[in-house]
Amino acid sequence: MPSHPSNLELQALSVLWHEGPSTVNVVHGALPDGRQRAYTTVLSVMQSLERKKLVKRIRSGRAHTYEPAFSQEIIVRRATDDFITNAFGGRLGEAVLATLSAGSLTPEEKTNIERELQRHKTMAAKKTVKKKSAAKPAKKSVKKVAKKASAKKAAPKKAVKKAAKKKAPAKKKAPARKAAVKKKAPAKKAAKKAAKKKVVKRAKKVAKKATRKVVAKKATKKAAKKATKKKVAKKKVAKKAPAKKKAVAKKKAPAKKAAKRAKKK
Repeated sequence: MPSHPSNLELQALSVLWHEGPSTVNVVHGALPDGRQRAYTTVLSVMQSLERKKLVKRIRSGRAHTYEPAFSQEIIVRRATDDFITNAFGGRLGEAVLATLSAGSLTPEEKTNIERELQRHKTMAAKKTVKKKSAAKPAKKSVKKVAKKASAKKAAPKKAVKKAAKKKAPAKKKAPARKAAVKKKAPAKKAAKKAAKKKVVKRAKKVAKKATRKVVAKKATKKAAKKATKKKVAKKKVAKKAPAKKKAVAKKKAPAKKAAKRAKKK
């Protein structure tokens, strides 16, 4: 396994992966973070990568070009694993969402991501199919063993039944049984009819009782209405009686006064 590069070394490697074999001057001007660094710092970075055997130095005349010794996938896989475990606790989904929200994607990058997601889906589907196909033979073997065991158990029983059939005489009781069944059939029908009649009678009795109760309730309601009407009429008569007495007393009062005056004279 190649040794793990530092952050600045990773930037230099990314330039070589995208630009191809490059000189120190090209790497110095194309570092992704865009910070101003001295030429000597970038040169020391390239020399460190050479010592770690992550790049190869090729001499062409006076110039020296560097090319990556490993592909981006090999180097970046280890770096991404460390990044996901350290920053997101190993949760790949959160890491993907965080990287997507970091900036906008080009159409080509979007298509590449969609293609990679589709590949993951197909791989997961293939794994599930393989698991199911591996589980089916195991189930079949279990069923075969169970069938064989049941067949072995059933073999002695079959032999015993055959021997019993040979010893047993011809069945003459079958007609008698049929006749008994035929005799029982009308009796069963008669019993069913009687049960139905009983049920009908009970239903009629229950219905009559219910109608009687309804009639009695209606009668009691009518009697209660009549009683209330009589009470109301009596109250009205009782209210009118004092008024009549007062009117009669008023009429009789002048006559009494005149009688009194006549007596005095």
